[in-house]
Amino acid sequence: MVGLFKHPKRRLKKLLRDGEYDEAIAFGRNLESEFSDDHDFMFIMGSAFSIVDDFKRALPYFEKAFELDNNDVENLTLKTNTHLALEQKNEAIDCCRRIVKLEPKNTEAQLLLEELESL
Repeated sequence: MVGLFKHPKRRLKKLLRDGEYDEAIAFGRNLESEFSDDHDFMFIMGSAFSIVDDFKRALPYFEKAFELDNNDVENLTLKTNTHLALEQKNEAIDCCRRIVKLEPKNTEAQLLLEELESL
C-alpha cells in the first residue's frame, strides 16, 4: 500500500478503477496544485468528471491536458465527447479535425466530423 501514497496518480487511477468516483475526485482536487502542469493528471481528472457526467467540470481539465500535449488523440476524443455533451458543436468539429489531422485513418472521428458538418 505504501507505493500508492508515494505515487498519487496511481492511487487516483485505482480509486477510479474501483468505482470510488467521489473519493477519486476529492483526492484529485487535493493534488491539483502539485500536478497542474501534468498532462496525465489533467487527463485523469477530466475523465473522472466525465464518468460522473459532470462535463462542465471535465472540460477545463481536458483543455489543460490539450495545452500540455496537443497530439494526444485519446484526450482529443474525450474532449470532443465533452463538447458534444455540452452542445458545443463548433468546438467538437475543431477537435474532430485535429484528430483526423493526427490520425488520417481514424474513421470514427472522420464520420463524426462529416455528421457534425452536415448539421
